[in-house]
Amino acid sequence: MVSLINAAKAKGFPAEISLVISNRPDAAGLEKAQSLNVQAMALDHKAFKSRASFENALDAILREAGIELICCAGFMRVLTADFVENWSGCILNIHPSLLPKYKGLRTHERALEAGDDEHGVSVHWVSAELDGGEIIAQKRIKIKNNDTADTLANRLLPVELAVYPQVLHKIASQLQSQAS
Repeated sequence: MVSLINAAKAKGFPAEISLVISNRPDAAGLEKAQSLNVQAMALDHKAFKSRASFENALDAILREAGIELICCAGFMRVLTADFVENWSGCILNIHPSLLPKYKGLRTHERALEAGDDEHGVSVHWVSAELDGGEIIAQKRIKIKNNDTADTLANRLLPVELAVYPQVLHKIASQLQSQAS
């Protein structure tokens, strides 16, 4: 999230990060966003009676704010098919694996357990299938013999922080061209 905000502050960047929403009121990203002068708010999913009522509130907030593109970054709540359909082609996600490998959690451990030679990150469109949307970009790193899940995650993080803003730039530029 911070890498997206910082990238969007650059002159000529084709997108603005105007709102950060977390479904966890204690998320550190809320304070980080505010410290970078981005509106941030918590929408605690536990305060809603159903997933649908939570997503209806989320949808209303996003539309009221004029959001055109959603970039998931640490939002660890699976979105329903209805929500994804309502925002079809407008939700990006970053995932720490070379999709379609290792959808879901524990991606670093799973890559090591499988004996993979490489690991990486994928930025993809969000679809109704968990981590199943069309892949926009992938970056790879070699797995070292002495890697642990933690060392692999730490080595992958700078790659993640670089690729997501690059993809956002590309997609936002395309959206601007289509609007012109």
